[in-house]
Amino acid sequence: MHPLSTRTLAAGRFLAALALSVTAAMAQSAETTRLIESIQGPALYSAYCTACHGKDGKGGGPMAKSLKVAPPDLTRIAARNAGKFPSVRIQRVISGEEALPAGHGTRDMPLWGTVFSQVAWDQDLGRVRIDNLARYLESLQTK
Repeated sequence: MHPLSTRTLAAGRFLAALALSVTAAMAQSAETTRLIESIQGPALYSAYCTACHGKDGKGGGPMAKSLKVAPPDLTRIAARNAGKFPSVRIQRVISGEEALPAGHGTRDMPLWGTVFSQVAWDQDLGRVRIDNLARYLESLQTK
């Protein structure tokens, strides 16, 4: 066999193995992140927030009673901020970029922002998910 053919064959095998490894890693990563397909705020809220904050956002989800600190009423975020919804801050809280209040204990709330953008091929959609979830929370605000 010609030396160039051997190198071409070896390179082909390497690329095939690399592709298989990347595919397996992506599947495993998506599996461990529990990332849903939707990027829509209501679907994200339903999948990641209702267990603690409840369907209505008022903090009465089925897991709320088992937490050390009661989940806050997410419909009153604007009211707690002089009537203005702090969208950028809320996005930073969701993503884990901003610390939660001291009363939150040991971060019982999963910081889903890292889940939204931890899949390597989905970095940009992670920010879209965070923005869409924050916009949905803004839509829940009491008037």
